[in-house]
Amino acid sequence: MRTPERRASSLDPAPGSLHRKAVEAGMPSSLMSRHRPIIVIGGILVSVSVVIVGMTLQRPEPPTYAPSPVEPRPVGEERVGPLVRTVDATVPDQWVHFSFRDGSVIADPGPRNWDLAFRRFGIIANGGDGFAGHGGIVDLGETPFDSVRVLPEQGYVQTEVRGDSVNAAIERWYSYSIFSHLLQPLPKVYGVRTADGRYAKMRIRGYYCAGATPGCVTIEYVFQGDGSRDVGGPSRIAESR
Repeated sequence: MRTPERRASSLDPAPGSLHRKAVEAGMPSSLMSRHRPIIVIGGILVSVSVVIVGMTLQRPEPPTYAPSPVEPRPVGEERVGPLVRTVDATVPDQWVHFSFRDGSVIADPGPRNWDLAFRRFGIIANGGDGFAGHGGIVDLGETPFDSVRVLPEQGYVQTEVRGDSVNAAIERWYSYSIFSHLLQPLPKVYGVRTADGRYAKMRIRGYYCAGATPGCVTIEYVFQGDGSRDVGGPSRIAESR
């Protein structure tokens, strides 16, 4: 019995028909071969673009923090911490000053009554040319916070004024995602020498206020008020507010 043949559909191009039609239209076979890699690459680029757009639209929600109240409370010569404070540095053209000794933002500080200043993602120490304090910052690298028990004696970087005030030790405390456009704190620990020569260890825990508004810089720290570099072990005060 003869097997019925499948009737060719007008929608089914015959083998080689596309190639034949292209030749009939005046496109040489060699030109078609040269264009085939371009078509493939174009398809890949379109696919990559779709993936990038999709990742951008799926923006993750960062951890958010509320600014800590401005309540200076001098701790004297005690070692305190770990404490968590959130500095409202949302105003892009205004430095906000923080004192470890007072455990708070200082609304109207004197030249040596602050240790760190924050402005959006910028952080500087009260030390260097043009500053009244003796402060500095040392990058201790990516290490567990609790493992840092004694801070180094040397290596503290002071703030420079080069068009703007910058402290190179902590200038790049974050990573930035081109997909989500969010800043993520690096898991680094920093040693801080304060304006009056005392010491604190610190790490950055967040950067966003409610609604993912940038500029709520949240730090965790231990401050040693007796002037030594010992920042390990239990402290008299260990709380968050």
